[in-house]
Formats: sequence, structure tokens, C-alpha cells
Amino acid sequence: MSQPADAPPVPIAPEVLRNATLPGGRRADIHLADGRVKAVTDPAVSGRSAAPEPAGVDVGGALVLPALVDGHAHLDKTLFGAPWQPHRDSAGLREQIANERALRASADVPVADRAAALAHRMVSLGTGHVRSHVDIDPDVRLDGLHALLEVREKFRDRLGIQLVAFPQSGVVSSPGVADLLDAALAEGADLIGGLDPAGFDGDVDGQLDIVFALAERHGAGVDIHLHDGGVTGTRQLRAIAERTAALGLGGTVTVSHAYALGAVEGPELDRTATALATAGVAIMTNGPRTSMPPVLRLHEHGVLVFAGSDNIRDTWWPYGTADMLERATIIGLQGDLMTDDELHHAASMVTDRAAAALGLAGYGLAPGCRADLVVIAAGGVPEAVAAHPRRLLVLHGGQVVGPAPEADFPSFAVPGGSSSTPRAPLAGPGGAAAPRGAR
Repeated sequence: MSQPADAPPVPIAPEVLRNATLPGGRRADIHLADGRVKAVTDPAVSGRSAAPEPAGVDVGGALVLPALVDGHAHLDKTLFGAPWQPHRDSAGLREQIANERALRASADVPVADRAAALAHRMVSLGTGHVRSHVDIDPDVRLDGLHALLEVREKFRDRLGIQLVAFPQSGVVSSPGVADLLDAALAEGADLIGGLDPAGFDGDVDGQLDIVFALAERHGAGVDIHLHDGGVTGTRQLRAIAERTAALGLGGTVTVSHAYALGAVEGPELDRTATALATAGVAIMTNGPRTSMPPVLRLHEHGVLVFAGSDNIRDTWWPYGTADMLERATIIGLQGDLMTDDELHHAASMVTDRAAAALGLAGYGLAPGCRADLVVIAAGGVPEAVAAHPRRLLVLHGGQVVGPAPEADFPSFAVPGGSSSTPRAPLAGPGGAAAPRGAR
């Protein structure tokens, strides 16, 4: 983080973050030890002892949040770190999948390199945990999973990565995929995914039978992409909720996108929201321009709604920065979240609500929680959501892991040539390239 020229360097494992603004607005010193939050004290209390001051950094009143959480990404799909690819329009989901396959076959930058470039960017912007879906289909088989397992291992000291075995080409309609999903879970995937049981596979019960049976067999969570709209979508949501409740899987099941919830109203919305809340099924949204689930209304029903970036610069769309505070801004704009309380809610969708949906243990700022933290150049949470502020310091397990030196970004890949800046290393001191003054 930026400090006066005569200031001492930032320790690689600071013992205290002094003069921090907490999410609730209180000023405090955050004491760290053994990769966890040891205590949160009033600044006036700190330093009263005759003991030497612990090694730390004065953050000057900047906001400190628990690390940002990206609840839905596709690390294997990104073109981050590869030359720019013009977006190919498509008439529908199946054509878009075909476009992706064609580009995937011709890409000259390996999946692991592209995923690592994006993961490095996520860390620098304060994301401490991400759930990434990874394609499992007869074409790519488990290759994408193996690449992301490599990235997960190389980033383990700076970014927690959950992997979802995602059947992008369908389950029932794609022979052999059920066995590949089974193998993916056996080889390290954390969750089992699904895709539009009605709209893509044309067999709701058939797909859900396979998905939930695999979840039971492997003790895995479930995260199903659902783009189907209207009552077709809400019926599937209630079917997923029914299976979740019957199997006692509440708190481990997510439906991503759930566009149908933004396209129905009245009793249909209310009974679907009630079913989801009762069963403990969470909803992920990335803030689409149409059919975004009604965040606050679902919250009133008790549904856990959280955020993810979804696609970041890939064949599905050319946009995306990996900044989860920007994602909170997008959701806030789409959902008309304007008051400070509503901006706090938007922030919670990329922090504690996302952490709860991912089942992250020890998440937060309370004593005993993991010291996965981000220091933000903002005076409070509403400003952090609205103002696109800089990240001043990023910690993972108490170790400084970001932000990356400014020279790392923006980088670009020259068509037919190499990246404009050296590729980010997959590992470094403390698992990352430490910020200036932190080495």
C-alpha cells in the first residue's frame, strides 16, 4: 500500500492493522497472529502497555473488510492473458457452446496460464475465495479440471478455489458425462453442477436424479446453472428445493442465475422463494441486465442470495474485470439499491453472504477468524461499493499477498506475440508477489 517515503516497509505478516475502519463504521486496531484475527481493540487501548509495539501498519482510517468472495466464476473459460478475441454472436445456448468449443480448440495459450492470470488479478483486487465451474464434457473430458487443480495448488497460499464439475454440454443428453462427473468428483472437484434440466436436457427428473445421486455418493455440494425463465424455471427451482430438503442437503445447494425469479411475480414468486428458503437453497446472481432475481424481496423471504462474476472476458461475453466490488455496484444499479443500508446489502453479497453460501469456515473479522482481509481506500462500506476504490493491502492467512505492483496491470497479449508485461508468477514469497515495500 502507499505510504510516506520514510515509513517502514509493510511486514509480510503484520501483527496489527492500526486505525482501521470496520464495516460498521467503528475505528479499531485489528491484531493478527498465526494467520488469524487475534483481537479487535479500540485504538486508544493499543499501545498502553510498556511492551514494544507489534510490527504492523497504520491504514489511516481505511476500510477493512474480510476478503471478497467470488461465488461463481469460470477460470477455465477465460481469455485473460491471451490475445483479444472478437465476440461471436450466437442465436442461443447451444450455438454459444459450439462457438466456445471452436475457440477452445484453437487457443494457443494453455488453460492453466489463462486461469492463473485471472486468479492473480482476483487476488490483487482483494478476492480471497472463488468458486469456479470447470467444463466436464466428452470433448475436454477432465483436462480442464486437471489444469485448475494445478492452479488451485499453486495459489493455495493466496486464494481459496472451490471447483464445480460443470456439465456444459448437458448430462442426460450427453452420453458418458455422468461417468465423467463421477470421476471429476473422485479426482478433486468439490461440487457437482448441472445445466437447465428442462431447457437443455429436456429431462428434469433424469438430470436431477444423476446430480443429486452423485452429490450423495461423494458428500459434495450442488451448484446448478438455471437459465430457464418463467414458470418453467420456477417449477425446476421448487423441484431442486424438494430434493434438497428430502436429502437433508440444506446449506450445500445453490442455483446459479435463476433468471425465472426475475420474470415472475405475486404468488408464483412468493411460493418459490418460500420453498427455497425452507429447503436452504441459495441463489447466485451476477446482476444481469434482464431478469435479475429480486434481491431484497428474496432476502425478506429468508433466501440466501449472493454474487459472482460469472464469465470474465471469454467467448460468452467480452466484459469482466474480476473486481467483486464492481460486481456489487452492478447488482446495486440493476436492483435499484441506493440507500446506505442497501449498499451494505450489496457489499454483503460479495462478502459474508457469499462466504456462507460457499460454506467458508472462520470467515469474518471476529477473533478466531482467518486473517483473509482487504484494506480499501474508502471511508465506509457504501463508498466502497459506489466509488470503485483502490485496494491498499490484501492478506490471505495473515500474509500480505497483494495488491500486485501497478506494473502488472493492465497487461495485454499482442496478437502473434507475447504478453506486454512478464506473466504473473504462479508462486512467490508467501505465495504471491508482495506489494512494493512488503518484501
